[in-house]
Amino acid sequence: MTTINVTDARAKFSEVIERSHDEAVFLERRGRAEAVVISPEQYERMMEALEDAEDVAAFDDAMAEEGDNVPWDQVKADLGWV
Repeated sequence: MTTINVTDARAKFSEVIERSHDEAVFLERRGRAEAVVISPEQYERMMEALEDAEDVAAFDDAMAEEGDNVPWDQVKADLGWV
């Protein structure tokens, strides 16, 4: 992880982009993080991980629901899989 001031990042934008391929580059303004530059590959990995986590949470929520269970054979029949 690298941290760079926004003003310096403007002057060295190509370097910021190049560094983002190896690590996250935090852009600071007045000592506070304002943005993060990451590579497209890292962004895709993060989005996939987020989607996976959302799927797990949705599954957990569905499993926690109370009510009648539908037998698998009935689900397949309803979907026309049999």
